[in-house]
Amino acid sequence: MFSFCTDPATLDTAAWLACYLTTGKHMSIYVSVGTVLMLLAITAPLALAFGFGGAVAARARFWPLRALGRLYIAIVRGVPDIAFFLFFVIALDQFFEWLRHQVKCPDWAEPIRQGNDFVVCAAAKLPLGNAPQWVHETYGFSLAVLTFAIVFGAFAANVLFGAMRAVPRAQLETAEAYGFSRRQCFCRILVPQMWVYALPGLSNLWMVLIKATPLLFLLGIEDIVYWARELGGAKTARFTDYPHPDWRMWYFLALLVFYLIFTRLSEIVLARIMARLTHGQATLAGEAQRKAA
Repeated sequence: MFSFCTDPATLDTAAWLACYLTTGKHMSIYVSVGTVLMLLAITAPLALAFGFGGAVAARARFWPLRALGRLYIAIVRGVPDIAFFLFFVIALDQFFEWLRHQVKCPDWAEPIRQGNDFVVCAAAKLPLGNAPQWVHETYGFSLAVLTFAIVFGAFAANVLFGAMRAVPRAQLETAEAYGFSRRQCFCRILVPQMWVYALPGLSNLWMVLIKATPLLFLLGIEDIVYWARELGGAKTARFTDYPHPDWRMWYFLALLVFYLIFTRLSEIVLARIMARLTHGQATLAGEAQRKAA
């Protein structure tokens, strides 16, 4: 906060706004932007790993593994995102506590399910009741990241599965004729070429992931949507040094601009990646580059 912010009632409009936007509460919304970016930075590669594993499983020769991969894709893609997020965070939390309960409290005699309550011993709680606040926040954020990764991993698996099937079979057969093993064909022929076919779908999935970050608000994490609602609501002099009417429209307008700028930057980066991957490739994008040259 600036030195002239001692008495907000004496400030003119510009100085009042400068002081208002640098209060401790407003620092929380700036930090929450970093929370959203961190979620994307962690979730995107993790979801891609889940997707790659699901795609490989869905095309496996071992039928139980193939059934598991296709079941994962079908179930997650068939459930609405909000319902899955609200269910899966609770389910994951209870599953982790159940595992700890089996290890730490083997002599527990009471049932864990007691009506609608889920009761485990105190040592199995996650996080522990005496844990500092940052541990609780980190645990909640980790559950959210894992849930996002599992959900969007299923969509990524479907995209990668289709991309693997789009690679010309003749190229794999040629590699096999030259003595390549099945693993070598997969690692050296299939995987390097599938990204050209997968990138358009993965680009759309990245945009959807960006737009899904406000779901953190539903999971109890104080993200930018939470702080926009809290800070934008009407404030009176009884509760704050900076009273103002209902400004939620302006806060959410700022969020709209933030997401539009972020998605536009993503489009530019993804277009450059696509141009690099399709260079010299026998695809429509590669053919367009050849004609333009």
